[in-house]
Amino acid sequence: MELVFASALLPDGIAGPVSIGIAADGTIERVTSGVRTAGAAVLSGLALPGMPNLHSHAFQRAMAGAAEIAGPGEDSFWTWRDTMYRFVGRLGPEDVDAVAAFVYLEMLEAGYTSVAEFHYLHHQPDGRPYAEPVALALAVRAAAERSGIRQLLLPTLYQTAGFGGQSPQPAQRRFVHDTRSFLKLAEKLIADDESTHTTGIALHSLRAVPMDALREAVAGIGALAPRAPIHIHVAEQQPEVAACLAFCRRRPVQYLLETGLVDARWCLVHATHVDAEEVSGMAAAGAVVGLCPTTEANLGDGVFPLDALIAAGGRFGIGSDSHVSIDPAEELRAAEYSLRLTRGRRVVASNGRESHCGTFLYQSAVAGGAQALGLSGAGLTVGAPADIVVLDTDQAAFAGANSASLIDAHVFAPRPRFIRDVMVSGRWRVRDGRHLERAAIATGYRAALARLGVSSAQG
Repeated sequence: MELVFASALLPDGIAGPVSIGIAADGTIERVTSGVRTAGAAVLSGLALPGMPNLHSHAFQRAMAGAAEIAGPGEDSFWTWRDTMYRFVGRLGPEDVDAVAAFVYLEMLEAGYTSVAEFHYLHHQPDGRPYAEPVALALAVRAAAERSGIRQLLLPTLYQTAGFGGQSPQPAQRRFVHDTRSFLKLAEKLIADDESTHTTGIALHSLRAVPMDALREAVAGIGALAPRAPIHIHVAEQQPEVAACLAFCRRRPVQYLLETGLVDARWCLVHATHVDAEEVSGMAAAGAVVGLCPTTEANLGDGVFPLDALIAAGGRFGIGSDSHVSIDPAEELRAAEYSLRLTRGRRVVASNGRESHCGTFLYQSAVAGGAQALGLSGAGLTVGAPADIVVLDTDQAAFAGANSASLIDAHVFAPRPRFIRDVMVSGRWRVRDGRHLERAAIATGYRAALARLGVSSAQG
């Protein structure tokens, strides 16, 4: 298949017209700029590489907005977590499938074309395994297939309630695996991998995975799939940092880096509270830092020093995490604006080579996200997945913006329905701003929330 776009974002900037050849396996086999293929219709708008979403807890979409009520005491991440535990105790496989399919539809309509699903919901509400131990993992995988999003499924190891091997709380019993059964679960999922759904592993956090288990799990996945991505929540909250210091006299990221295990396979999610040495260490290890700025703001986590990571040559990507927002532009904008508020100046996230802040942020997040998801390439380049997002630059809202400023306008001055069309692996999934299966998936989502007793005006 050959597509000709009026303009497209290539690694060295916006060019046009751009002809993109797509192979039968859904990868890009040819990119030619400045030449129009004879007889091919030119597609209007600006073609962008699809944005990877490197951190998702799909089930949390169904409770987004439900934890914004002031309690009798001080509200925090930890009070939000209690609300989440109460909600998650009611979910079954059918609910997980329906909610995940809808949130993946929303991601596609927003311009995300792939997602890393950080999946720690494993068992029945009483903690007993399902007859099919991977039932809930298969539910989110089925949801990805129905929506058409590319998915890295990350079954997640969870064992303790805190540093030092604290016993899990009753509300955490649906999450808990011993390391051997966890690796069996991962092995079963890996056997089902295909081009658009793959498997890595996640370690929930250093407080939930003791170091011996972490080492065993990393060695185990290395034997099963040496290149499989490894993700972990780390240093999200100040109390977590304090607890780690009390436990081992090291900060969480420092403690993790000292294992010598962290490399380019790893994605360190949040890493909100880090010092200069930890930032340098993450960059030197080649790991990706997974930022979720809207969730981090919603939970009061703090602000990651993105400018320091960029200066150190580190990589980052973005995720929608709890799905209080499902919009790549908003995540990028929030990352930059939080720096502007804390640093007291503008255009903070920059590497000194790309002067357009929106373009720099977008291309950096595409590259970091692709690495974190283990994709074959990043951007509109030969060998990369044919995951393409088309901005409707014919809209009046783009009037007056020169070509070099189009992505800045998209990131920093967004308007509804900027995303017109979305392709994953060479197949259109969104046309004219609407997912092709929206009606059926939205109906299933509404039915799931009705079963759960959750009211919704969504869909």
